[in-house]
Amino acid sequence: MFSHVMLGADDIDASKAFYDATMGALGGKPGMVDPKGRVIYMNNGGLFLLTKPIDGQPASCGNGSTIGFAAKTQEEADAWHAAGLAHGGTAIEDPPGVREGAGMKLYLAYLRDPAGNKVCAMHRL
Repeated sequence: MFSHVMLGADDIDASKAFYDATMGALGGKPGMVDPKGRVIYMNNGGLFLLTKPIDGQPASCGNGSTIGFAAKTQEEADAWHAAGLAHGGTAIEDPPGVREGAGMKLYLAYLRDPAGNKVCAMHRL
């Protein structure tokens, strides 16, 4: 459904450190920096990018927005969460754990990245 997701970040180095760690916990490789200073992560045919806003204004997070990353296991989601906390992320919402609703059972772990974006690792049970 999606070709890519791009997030704005004012401190690209802090955001890259956070996402290198969290993507690594999910089996991904560190981000590559292109000639324009954008950080690019490629995994399973999808792209995730970080950039300073093109308009020169400060980056901002979307209130009510969440970007979810697929975890193969609950342990992988926990490793993602721990890596994020160790690299500038902030724990939010309930601690990582099982959530049920609408006939689904999910294992979810939520963080705010260094730029304030709400991100989640999700494992379907």
